[in-house]
Amino acid sequence: MKANLIKAYGPWRETMRMAELDRPSVGADEALIEVHAVTANRTRDTLIAEGKPHNPDALPLVTGQDPAGKVVEIGTDVTNVKVGDRVVVSGRMACGKCKLCQAGRMGDCRNATSVGIHRWGGYAEFCAVPQQTVFPVPDNISFAEAAVIMRHCPTALQLLDDKGQLQPGEWVLVMGAGGGLGGPGIQLAKLMGANVIAAAGADERVQLGLDLGADYGVNYRTHDLTEEVKRITDGRGVDVVYENISDPTTWPKALASLAYAGRLVTAGAHGGPEVTLNVRNLYLNRWQIKGAAGGTPQNVEKSLEFAKTGKITCAIDHVMPLEELHDAYDMIEGGKVSGKVVIDPSL
Repeated sequence: MKANLIKAYGPWRETMRMAELDRPSVGADEALIEVHAVTANRTRDTLIAEGKPHNPDALPLVTGQDPAGKVVEIGTDVTNVKVGDRVVVSGRMACGKCKLCQAGRMGDCRNATSVGIHRWGGYAEFCAVPQQTVFPVPDNISFAEAAVIMRHCPTALQLLDDKGQLQPGEWVLVMGAGGGLGGPGIQLAKLMGANVIAAAGADERVQLGLDLGADYGVNYRTHDLTEEVKRITDGRGVDVVYENISDPTTWPKALASLAYAGRLVTAGAHGGPEVTLNVRNLYLNRWQIKGAAGGTPQNVEKSLEFAKTGKITCAIDHVMPLEELHDAYDMIEGGKVSGKVVIDPSL
């Protein structure tokens, strides 16, 4: 099979290379997926290629966290899928044994491992994965849509529901409204009955948020974010800030947009990772800050059901062959896309 392989950590343009490899063998509890879609995530993928996190035992490594495709082979112990099924892979695997997992907090498992980091992922024509990571794709959803939904929606749902405990009628500020996590955040917040303010750094990205259902929009590069949020909420502020940028110039303004006893939930650090924090305001206003990554199996199932019924949609800018993965990263870095870029190794 053809694959994009990392043999050693280093500058990603040098270390991520196309290669011809043997088709993966299948373990007793594994399914072999013929990959038809996997999202291109420049920051995440290139950091992995550079050894961040540093897992030398995983090398050589094929990255790609959320492959979708057809099951072509199953191990002897696999019971949840069969050959021919359309499936998508949830890349994060909780251990299921630690105290947090036993308490139902699988999204917080410290021992979790990831497809594309600790074991081979989806930038290949075939990918062998444990059955616990495989979920059926509804017939009315394409493989590309399934991969994009899996990449961001479970995380967004965990942030808003599990961590933020967003309630109907509350106000939520969604940062990065035109980004991969921002779009699902807006749609899910509206499904949960919230009033949504979409914030982004360009007018066209603010408009994307409004098109997805946000009630108000703010360009935080041309307006004072805190002042605009307070104006929109009649001086009160928002109950939840949905943060996924960690930009040192926007974080303080987003945090200061919280109402008394508000909650800030965050995942991702593309703009940082270091930000300033006014600790006095934190304790005087009884604010909470919670971080999360990935999602639980329940988050995954709920996200796919929302997609099946048309309650959430995803923006796909390009579908490209595996050989053009580097070009995809350049497009993303240059801001030349308005949705996710999906790689299809079958092309």
